[in-house]
Amino acid sequence: MEHPPYRLAEEFDRFLGDPDDPGEVFSYARCAELDDKEEFPAEICRRFEEWGLPDHYVPVEHGGRLRDYEHVLQLVRAVARRDLTCAVGHGKTYLGGVCVWVAGSAEQGARLGADIMAGVPVSLGLTERAHGSDLLAGDVHVGAGPSDADHWLVTGEKWLINNATRGSVLSLLTRTRPDGGPRGFSVLLVDKRELDEVTYRHLPKVRTHGIRGADISGIAFDGARVPRGALVGAEGAGLEIVLKALQLTRTMCAALSLGAGDHGLLLGLDFAERRELYGRRLVDLPQARQVLTGAAADVLLHEAVALVAARAVQAQTAELGIVSAVTKYLLPTGTDEVLADLTGLLGARAFLKGVHAEGRFQKLQRDHRIVGLFDGNTLVNLNSLVNQFRTLVRGFRRGTGDTAGAGTACDLAAPLPPLDPSKLSLVARHGSGLMAGLAASVEDVTRRAERNPALGPVAEAARRLLAVTTVVHTEMEEYQGVLTEVPPAAFEVARRYTLCWAGAACLGLWTRSAGHFRDDAATGPLWRDGLWLHTALDRLLVRLGEPAAAGRETHDELLGALRAARSSGRLFSLLTQRGPERRPATCDAAAGERETT
Repeated sequence: MEHPPYRLAEEFDRFLGDPDDPGEVFSYARCAELDDKEEFPAEICRRFEEWGLPDHYVPVEHGGRLRDYEHVLQLVRAVARRDLTCAVGHGKTYLGGVCVWVAGSAEQGARLGADIMAGVPVSLGLTERAHGSDLLAGDVHVGAGPSDADHWLVTGEKWLINNATRGSVLSLLTRTRPDGGPRGFSVLLVDKRELDEVTYRHLPKVRTHGIRGADISGIAFDGARVPRGALVGAEGAGLEIVLKALQLTRTMCAALSLGAGDHGLLLGLDFAERRELYGRRLVDLPQARQVLTGAAADVLLHEAVALVAARAVQAQTAELGIVSAVTKYLLPTGTDEVLADLTGLLGARAFLKGVHAEGRFQKLQRDHRIVGLFDGNTLVNLNSLVNQFRTLVRGFRRGTGDTAGAGTACDLAAPLPPLDPSKLSLVARHGSGLMAGLAASVEDVTRRAERNPALGPVAEAARRLLAVTTVVHTEMEEYQGVLTEVPPAAFEVARRYTLCWAGAACLGLWTRSAGHFRDDAATGPLWRDGLWLHTALDRLLVRLGEPAAAGRETHDELLGALRAARSSGRLFSLLTQRGPERRPATCDAAAGERETT
């Protein structure tokens, strides 16, 4: 089955050219040069605009091409797979516009959409130097303009803002009541092009360890005159609008981690194929194979979670408060672990520049570390889940939640409904439909195993996951009334919940979609007999403190699929996608590095 989001990403990737060719605008060599100079990738971003990437940041109702959030996921993943700085620097425009897509007027949406499609950078102004992620403590405020009821005067400073300097338009969270509080903040769509230049100034770019070329800076306002028509949604609804918008942006941040995982895995594989130790290639040594298969299993596990989450934006909009928190916690932390494991494989070359693969791995690892901080760090997302323990436990016990929507999210052939932002909710009132359907997914795999003995171990792993998930929900009951002063143990339970949710997503995706892909010549081996599902459940169960579920033979089969994908120029992925034409890495094995000590 052809899956449109992957075909679109493949088309985009081919347009961008071979990243191994230093003559291409968006090449690894050019990105390394920009990183050394800490320079923004302006020319590369213009290349994105030539193809029309900004059009996919704008919903169709506002004049753009965004009707399916899976498309955004795969397009940004394609950029992040080459360079995270470029993905962060350009993708911020999507994040900057989301408040308007969630609550703005048709006029605001059309105007902002036209700007974005014309290549105008947009930013999201939330955090402040003194308050970090404590949005209720924000000091940027408004006062009525003198003798002017049609404008506010904005004063205060936003800091550590992506594209604060380069961006022409900002979605700005602003205190509109002196005493603040949950109804004391509003979102203003501030167009710097319309401000008096003496009423605002840009704060210096902050030098960062990773994404060195990104515009991480700030902006200070001093009585900036902003028209009342810049108000997004209702006055006082700013915090709610932002929290709902973050559900969309946190879900789409998965693309950054997916791209980083793709890149890191291939760098590790290429090194293992070429490197010799003790007269043998590294890829043939048991410890190296274990690292590679673990990383490969995690990359597919993360992809499965991201696919379900991206589709849930439209299929399970009312439960996105759960989906986004799980995804934003699990993928950045999981990808950091993948890169850490691969660091052990590469050894010193993981830290060196200009040695293996032009030093791309050390840049990749530096760049990805910041992804976990975007749009709420790991503790913020786990805390969001702790605050929903009561409804999550009740929903799991009763089997409630949007199970139909979960089915649509897991069936890659099912059409998605248009996104209705009015369905976004700060709390999933009926629990998780995906978790409510876990038992049915386990029963489905068990029935299939009766007809196909090769699925027996997969079915056993699924039953074990269901048992652990039941225990985790019992653990959640102890903390279901906790809203403040959350104890460390509650965060650990929330972490375990994310792993169970991921397992439910993998089972749902496989049971609903395996029939569409098992006969695919390229990825069929991953779907037939549940190969990728088996290794994904294995990784999850181990992290839940359970014994491993897959043996060496299964992991060897997965490694074979990884090597086959690389040698044929395909992305190692659940669905078929070819990259730009390039020479397979294994062709260089004879010229590889050799070491006998």
